[in-house]
Amino acid sequence: MAADRSEPGIDPVRRAWLRELGIERLWNLPAGAAASPPLVQTEYGDRGEAEGDRVQPQSGTDAPALADARATPETTEPEAILEPGMALADPASSPAPVDPEQAWTTLEDEVRNCVACGLCKGRTQTVFGTGSRKARWMLVGEAPGEQEDRQGAPFVGRSGKLLDSMLAAIGRSRQADVFIANVIKCRPPGNRDPLPEEVARCSPYLMRQIALLNPDMILVLGRFAAQTLLETDARIGSLRGRVHALSVEGKSVPVVVSYHPAYLLRSPAEKIKAWQDLRLALSVGGA
Repeated sequence: MAADRSEPGIDPVRRAWLRELGIERLWNLPAGAAASPPLVQTEYGDRGEAEGDRVQPQSGTDAPALADARATPETTEPEAILEPGMALADPASSPAPVDPEQAWTTLEDEVRNCVACGLCKGRTQTVFGTGSRKARWMLVGEAPGEQEDRQGAPFVGRSGKLLDSMLAAIGRSRQADVFIANVIKCRPPGNRDPLPEEVARCSPYLMRQIALLNPDMILVLGRFAAQTLLETDARIGSLRGRVHALSVEGKSVPVVVSYHPAYLLRSPAEKIKAWQDLRLALSVGGA
């Protein structure tokens, strides 16, 4: 009887996905053998430096490691003290708590009926987003393409299948474990990059989605999506390999940047880097 040559720790289904990605042997490499670059937390409150074709070196000899991008300082709420003449608020006059499902439905209706920019004139339908609205991971892609415009869903066709394979390789699915959205909700003509004014009109929808989902981590796929969400002109190669921070309604959300699946289909050798990005996302957003 032939000996089982399979490596420990990989079930047959996950092995099949890894084999399809062309990175099967990377899963069980010793720690450090496929180590990611140093992690650097970066706050983007305004536009970052335009790096053009150059990658600016980081200051210092070693970038500080990010032990836990999700950690926040503990705070203690002070005990409320009533001064003379003060009265407790009447519960009946307090704002009613927002129902999350109703908030999602209202937002989706707003997106569906949006005419804030000229992209509404050429769209077949808006692409609101798909996945679990209770997911701890959020994926953000670039503007919808032709197939997304037709089907009303992000990441369809060959790039969508590759994304599904990438998620399956780390034990996740788009239906149950992630919510996927685009930086804008309508397809630009000719699949061009959205114009700044189009992004400005549409970005509040994405920010509201992030706030409603309240994810543990955002994985941004593609150059334009990364530059838009992080408000930077830096090349994607310099944005990869570190953890960024996006401030949404007072909360700092960790952001990991990777290549768009369509780019990986054209450049399969870069799948190894995409795998490193997924491992980084796992270390930030929970295994």
